[in-house]
Amino acid sequence: MKSTMPLGDFLVAYLKRIGVERLFGIPGDLVLNLFLRFGKPRGLPIVTLSHEPGVGFAADGYARSTRRLGVICVTYGAGGHNMVNPIAGAFSEKVPLLVLSGGPGEEERKLGALIHHQAKEIESQFRIYQELTCAAAVLDDPRTAAEEVDRVVRAIHHHYRPGYLEIHRDAVERPIPVPAALRRWNGTFPPRRADRQRVAEAVRETAAWLNRAKRPVVIAGVEVQRFGVRRELVALVERLGVPCLTTVLAKGVFPMDHPQHMGIHIGPLSHPAIRRRVATADLVLYLGAFLTDVDLGNQPLTIARHRSIWAMDDRVEISFHSYADVPLADFVRGLLRTPLRRHRERVRYCDNLPPQRRRGNGITVTEVLQEMNRFLRGRRDYLVTADSGDAIFAGLEIRMSGMAAYLAQGYYASMGFAVPGALGAQMGTGLRPLILCGDGAFQMTGYEIAHAPRYGLNPVVILLNNGGWGIFHHFATRPDLLALPSWRYAALARLWGGAGYEAGTALALREALQAADRERRFVIIEVPIAPGDHSPLARRFFTARRTPRRSR
Repeated sequence: MKSTMPLGDFLVAYLKRIGVERLFGIPGDLVLNLFLRFGKPRGLPIVTLSHEPGVGFAADGYARSTRRLGVICVTYGAGGHNMVNPIAGAFSEKVPLLVLSGGPGEEERKLGALIHHQAKEIESQFRIYQELTCAAAVLDDPRTAAEEVDRVVRAIHHHYRPGYLEIHRDAVERPIPVPAALRRWNGTFPPRRADRQRVAEAVRETAAWLNRAKRPVVIAGVEVQRFGVRRELVALVERLGVPCLTTVLAKGVFPMDHPQHMGIHIGPLSHPAIRRRVATADLVLYLGAFLTDVDLGNQPLTIARHRSIWAMDDRVEISFHSYADVPLADFVRGLLRTPLRRHRERVRYCDNLPPQRRRGNGITVTEVLQEMNRFLRGRRDYLVTADSGDAIFAGLEIRMSGMAAYLAQGYYASMGFAVPGALGAQMGTGLRPLILCGDGAFQMTGYEIAHAPRYGLNPVVILLNNGGWGIFHHFATRPDLLALPSWRYAALARLWGGAGYEAGTALALREALQAADRERRFVIIEVPIAPGDHSPLARRFFTARRTPRRSR
């Protein structure tokens, strides 16, 4: 960095200093100057896809899987508004993304007329992103531009949520002063601020509760992964010797093949053994879990506050005591340094899949999941992504080995996340994605897989084809409104440079997965599913939705 430099050059230098290795984006006229600046020989590699939502989901998948900042560069208006849905999902589920948007220059603003790509007012896009980010800024003052970039990125790092910067196209070449403190800075961010005394008190009181408890249980949330304490969680659970459950959004934060992993907690929709174990616990330790209607099975929380401890973000709540400025990482590491009572409870993993048995013609969603689990057993070179629709319920039954990543929008649940999200995740981790999605979600963004050969990516898609948005089949009085055209998905895969298979039976799917494993190209395996067939958990969810709640 220099004391004075063009804004575009400063952005490149700043992002490289904090460790950004690539951008995701689509060019447009009002961002072209900035786009080309990033694309210079000493700039940053840019990953382009076909449509902004796919770009956003790819950056999200990259950030989720690596815990690094995902950076997105799009044009003003048509591009920025297309990016709203992926950013909303990232904000809801705490994913660090930075949106860099172009904007109209000073000459356009002097015209006294509406500017192309403008919606209501020139500032409308900025106001929208103020609602969907933890920090946003328009870099219209060269005197403070460098500090504003740093402020927004630091907010992203602290809150683990998206941020937004708007750079008008005539400002890219504008010289800006760079403060000496930024020039000297090594690009690392300080850890989250902790009050050591409060951390010590929260740890001391929690340890006392744990040491008195006879049947404690741990429920882990997604912040365990977001704040990088997965290994500490494993060590703590092993120290306690108790069952560990995860919330829906946190599937995969605890190794699924660990002997103390009991499964996914979804309130009343949980496996009966999980419901019984949580109901009989005299202490429930929640770590990094923010509860949603999905996590609660669309029912009120039934775990009494007087027998629970909640540690999330920067606070710990023990019964009716509250400790602020206690980051999750400091709290968990503090517990590991404290003597804790050891239990030796035997734990059995619980899912909703029946024992596998051979069938004749046709294939069910349950059989698809059984074959996926058979294929993944012992493999550590795959990650799994699941889309919304029935795939999001079905994906909860998939079991991976070790610390393998599982990515899904378990809360925001936007259809179309899985395929582009998997592309970004493979770029970040090098692991091969196994994708579970339906035909409805695939028709939204699945075509982005055509870019896989350009980037040396080879995901495997298991496409559940039931001819429409089958997740709504149980509620719809007009089934014709759920129908979709039948694409020849396997043929499309071959036309796009990959391999395509059709699997109409469990045995055919097993063989197709084995063939896909040998393929170096991307693969689409089309699996025809009867319109009324769903995963076991989805059927339980539908039944619960149709059953009126009882008043207490």
